[in-house]
Amino acid sequence: MTRSSSAELLKSVEYWPNHLLTIAEWSLLPENNRYCRELVDGVLVVAPQPPRHQLAVWRLAAQLERALPRRVAAMACIELIIDDGTPPTVRVPDVLIVCGAAGAEHATRVRPGDVLAAIEIVSPGSRRVDRVMKFAEYAAAGIGHYWLLETEESLRLLTHRLQDGQYLPTGEYSGQVTLELDGVSLPLDLDALTALRAAGVPV
Repeated sequence: MTRSSSAELLKSVEYWPNHLLTIAEWSLLPENNRYCRELVDGVLVVAPQPPRHQLAVWRLAAQLERALPRRVAAMACIELIIDDGTPPTVRVPDVLIVCGAAGAEHATRVRPGDVLAAIEIVSPGSRRVDRVMKFAEYAAAGIGHYWLLETEESLRLLTHRLQDGQYLPTGEYSGQVTLELDGVSLPLDLDALTALRAAGVPV
């Protein structure tokens, strides 16, 4: 870590909230595309968003969006209200597949009842959160499907379906696959999510 980045870190910690945030206070935070910010029991949690991770998120949302029917949408990095009580919890999944009015309007904040599937791309800084904490939270919230894209060693998509209040594994996929979500076929090219363009290939 350089001296300048260390100074920035110390400055950010100095001005960190010293109390549990409310939903209203959370809503007033300025936008910041460099980090993923979530609210867990009123505590502000921040994680970096490496460029390659962001690229995979947007590519996945784009692939899904092409196959989804009207009033269903794949949206990246939107707020999911897990609990709006005191203190509140707001997660920001990498990709959500949402339906109904939220899907038709491409809402920026949704509730579990709007969500067909939540998808997280697991990175070194999110392993425990994605595999343990969100696994339990999304199940308790009643989200029907939870998919985990594992990026360490090999690229694998692990799918789970909610049954009797807990997620049960339904498949493990790699390469080019076609998944089914509530009767809708979703063709995906998983390798293309993180592949870098070859030099000289036009954008």
